[in-house]
Order: sequence, then structure tokens, then C-alpha cells
Amino acid sequence: MMLEPLLIAELAALGLATGFLAGLLGIGGGMLMVPFITIIMGQRGVPADLAVKIAIATSMATIIFTSISSVRAHHKRGAVRWDIVQRLSPGIVIGSLVGSLGVFALLKGTALAIFFALFVGFSATQMFLDKKPKPTRQMPGTGGQLAAGGAIGFLSGLVGAGGGFISVPFMTWCNVAIHNAVATSAALGFPIAVANVVGYIVSGQSVQGLPSGSFGYIWLPALVVIAICSVFTAPLGAKAAHSLPVKKLKRVFASILYVLAAYMLWKGLRG
Repeated sequence: MMLEPLLIAELAALGLATGFLAGLLGIGGGMLMVPFITIIMGQRGVPADLAVKIAIATSMATIIFTSISSVRAHHKRGAVRWDIVQRLSPGIVIGSLVGSLGVFALLKGTALAIFFALFVGFSATQMFLDKKPKPTRQMPGTGGQLAAGGAIGFLSGLVGAGGGFISVPFMTWCNVAIHNAVATSAALGFPIAVANVVGYIVSGQSVQGLPSGSFGYIWLPALVVIAICSVFTAPLGAKAAHSLPVKKLKRVFASILYVLAAYMLWKGLRG
């Protein structure tokens, strides 16, 4: 599968948009990337079942780079709670590997598309309403954070997202200030992405019909183009978050997510 100029332009635009949104709204770009990469794969003759898995895996791989870029901007402002990152990361790694090595490989891509659609629909509603859970407690102990990290890593691996829609509400519920929760979520995106990517590579080694340039389920040409572009715009998004009407922008983005969720639901049901 050659990277013709039009495809490079499409992937570059996707990378610029997702990087900016990652910094601006504190979310990974997976919810935007997965549907569009699925479309790109489908246009090039890749079966729907395989296209969804490639899209999820490639999207997750780009989060390695956007997380590094975004967290640097947040760290300079002293917003990252590294103590929380340290305690949640072991569970995240375990949950991610269970998901990407086991469940992801066993489920059909069409089933993953339906799960993705439901997850994105729920996340869009959460974003549109902008409801904040009432802070009622402190962060749990070691066992509780291990379990919470496992759930975050597992669910993120099934949808190709950085986990922000799970980790941010969890942390704010535990009395972590919202700006710290968003920044810490960006840092958690790194172990989520690395662990899941390892699983996608291993579980995809024996899969037939992958496009040229694939490493396991990850399509390297798309990863390179999207990652390069997103790294440039993630810090710009983080900076813009302090001057733009983020609450209004979240509602606009939520409306877009509904459309993308509907497309993925149709893709899954049709398949």
C-alpha cells in the first residue's frame, strides 16, 4: 500500500487535528483517529474486520508520541501528579497487556467497532453535559489503584484511546483538582500506549492480510505521519487551553463524536 500524496495529506491533517485536541481538551486522539483510519483502510480494500483492528492499534501507537509532547507542556506548569502516575501505572500495564494480548486478538473487529461506538457515545455525552463527579473521597490504597489502573488500561486498549475519559473522572471523584487530573491523565497515556502497543505487535504477528508496512496490527506509515504532525500541535493545544472557551469547544467536539460513533456502529453492525 503506497503512500500517495493525497493519503499523506489526509494523515497529516489527522495528526495536526488530534495533536491539538489532545493538548486543548486533555483527551487522546483515538476517538478521532480510529474512525478515519478505518475509512482510509476500507477505501484501500482492507476488510472491515481487519481495518478496525489496524485503526485501533495504530491510533494507540501515536499516543506514545502525543503523550510525551503534551505532558511536557503540562509538567512545565507543575500540574502533573507524578505520585498518582507511579501508583496507577503497574495496574495500567497489566490491564493493557490482558486486553491487547488476549481479548483484542480474540474479538472480531466488527465487535470492537460496536464497543468503540458505545464507548465514544458515552464519552461524548459526558463531554457535552460537562458533568463533574462530586469529590467524595481520597485516592484509594495500593490495591484500589492497582485495580483502577487495570480497568483504565484494559478499556483503553479495546478502543485505541489514551484513557482520559476514564482516568479524569476517577481522579476528580477522588478529590484531585481538575487541572491536575487532566495533566496526570496525559502522563498516564504513555504507559497505556506502550503496554498496549506491545500486545498489538505480538498478537498481530501471525495475522494474514495485513497491508504492507505493518508491524503486527500497527500500520507504520500512518503512525509516522500522524505522530510527526501531532507532536507539533499538542503543545499549541495545551497553551490554547488557557485562552480559548474550552467548555464550548468540548460541546462542539462532542457533536462530532456522535457522528463518528454512529459511523462505527454502522460499520460494526453492517459487518
